[in-house]
Amino acid sequence: MKKTVTLVLLALSVGWYGCSSDGAKQRAEEAPTDPAAAVSQEEIHGTEVKEVVLSSPLDGAMVKQGKGIYDVKCGSCHRLDETKLVGPGWKGVTSRRKPEWIMNMILNVDMMLGKDAEAQKLLELCLVRMPNQNLSEAEARSMVEFMRSNDGEK
Repeated sequence: MKKTVTLVLLALSVGWYGCSSDGAKQRAEEAPTDPAAAVSQEEIHGTEVKEVVLSSPLDGAMVKQGKGIYDVKCGSCHRLDETKLVGPGWKGVTSRRKPEWIMNMILNVDMMLGKDAEAQKLLELCLVRMPNQNLSEAEARSMVEFMRSNDGEK
């Protein structure tokens, strides 16, 4: 009986030690800290979009691509009318926001939340930070074209 209790206590001690935060701290200290391996935020998410040239009339291929992206990556949080779902509804967004603002919100969420008052107000309203969807600048531009189409532009 004494041997069984000793074995149980030993097993519990080993398990407790393995689950302790000291082990995680030690693994974190062992992680390489090579500055060359670090990737800047700019390299991951691109730089600020400063100018967007809009097409007139709308580019149908871009609208179609934007609709496909919306269906896969945006529709679960954003509605095409004014209704707030998780994020704000998109109806009228192109009349309220410049295309550069929209593209920066799509491509550079962290930057926008850090410096743009309107983006910060949207975060306070929605209570959920928009995740980065890892879109290219061309895909974000297609999203703007789709939003313009959704707002009734031809």
